[in-house]
Amino acid sequence: MTSQHDQGGGGRRTAELERGGGNTYRRRWWTLAILSVSLLVVIIDDTIINVAVPTLQRELGASASALQWIVDAYVIVFAGLLLTMGALGDRFGRKRFLQLGLGVFAGASLLGAYASSASQLIMARALMGVGGALIMPSTLSVITGVFPRGERVKAIGIWTGTASVGIPLGPIVGGWLLEHFWWGSAFLLNVPIAVAALAGGWILVPESRHPAPPRPDLPGLVLSVVALASMVYGIIEAPSSGWTSEAVIGSFGLAISAGAAFVLHEARVREPMLDLRLFRNPRLGRGTVAMTLAGLAIGGLAFLLTQYLQFVQGYTPLQAGLRFLPIAIGFGIASPITQRLVPRIGTTRTVAAALGGGALLLASLSLVGPETSYWLVGPALLLIGLGIGAAFVPSTDAVMAAVPEANAGLGSAINDSGRQVGAALGIGILGALANAGYRSRIGGAVASLSPDLAATARRSVGAALEVAAGMGGPAGEALRRAANAAFMDGFGLAMLAGAVLLAAGAFAVLRRLPSHDVTVSPGGG
Repeated sequence: MTSQHDQGGGGRRTAELERGGGNTYRRRWWTLAILSVSLLVVIIDDTIINVAVPTLQRELGASASALQWIVDAYVIVFAGLLLTMGALGDRFGRKRFLQLGLGVFAGASLLGAYASSASQLIMARALMGVGGALIMPSTLSVITGVFPRGERVKAIGIWTGTASVGIPLGPIVGGWLLEHFWWGSAFLLNVPIAVAALAGGWILVPESRHPAPPRPDLPGLVLSVVALASMVYGIIEAPSSGWTSEAVIGSFGLAISAGAAFVLHEARVREPMLDLRLFRNPRLGRGTVAMTLAGLAIGGLAFLLTQYLQFVQGYTPLQAGLRFLPIAIGFGIASPITQRLVPRIGTTRTVAAALGGGALLLASLSLVGPETSYWLVGPALLLIGLGIGAAFVPSTDAVMAAVPEANAGLGSAINDSGRQVGAALGIGILGALANAGYRSRIGGAVASLSPDLAATARRSVGAALEVAAGMGGPAGEALRRAANAAFMDGFGLAMLAGAVLLAAGAFAVLRRLPSHDVTVSPGGG
């Protein structure tokens, strides 16, 4: 397997294709626009739900557990199916899977918009996850096929920038919709965008697939789904059930068992779904680790920041969404900056500096208090967007350059799985730490309440604020202040943990990630 590409040959390859009637390459930037729109609708839906959590709690009467599942059903199904859909897309056609995914996503969004209960919304979100798993690997793998190596960093930078901007854009769009329409509009928005991408993709996206696809590795497909889905489930369930609960230990045990079986199977089977020899290229493994840590940081931050802005600061959904805008701006300027940095200082230093800078900024957010002015928080969010975005672009390019173009769908799925698992880890681990910090601080403030009210107030800051509003008077105000202070204790603990993880990732990347493409032969040592 060779991942070293002739940079100078990229332009010759493009010119040859265009002279030979390669309309696909002449229209490659239009193709990228359609792929970016397809990706954007998936990413926005991943984060738009966060700003709607308080509204859904009121309108659907959703419990804390149901709210968690409304957020995470999408992530579990999405992450669990990514490797499978990427591999199948290589075999059956990446455009075909992209079109199918857009159709599924639009239909599931329509069902979600008119759900009448939390359970119906959870099912719709799971179906959206199926559509997202069909869409996301197809977009990046098509880019690899239509862009020559010399232009690919720029194209991937635009793709990554689109994905990154979608993370803060979700709360902004969701907040505006919730301000003016009913909660279902946050899902209905997906339908016209998906339909437009479906129509544009029919004309502008070329079909591509593995030239000599191996036979379907059904055991490998099943084992990868079980391992990824059960691992993400355990991460998500841990904050509410406890890390030592039977459900969490069982899910992690299943994930480890299925993962080990997957590795053993892939090492022995003649035509594996995932050739493990690809990981001899350190750019694949280290790039995936960097992608996962960056996803963890931004996923956990988005999950906790929307609660801070709405519950503690008292902003409306629209006001809270607009305060995510600095992150989007940071992501937007990260792409052109990294395109200039990587050729000069290499992938290693760019990614390590980005992760290290992100660590310092998360640590600074740990100092934020209930009364901290947004004019201090906003600049930190801008720089965090810049740092995380600067880690995403070269990490994605490193992963895709380490995988043969024939397996571009699988390479994209590895990259996307790292991002999605990272987001789940961010919500699960940082959310659990924030909840632990909140509960340890709020105990004294609710000791004088009735057992039922005390139990409710301990559950979350949102629940405590509802109890405080019901009490009213000085007692209610005291509980409100205590709940806000307790939440900020947990928030600070989570930010410090995220900072430590990013710093460790920066150190690992600096030591282990090669700065340039390397050549690795699967059959070699």
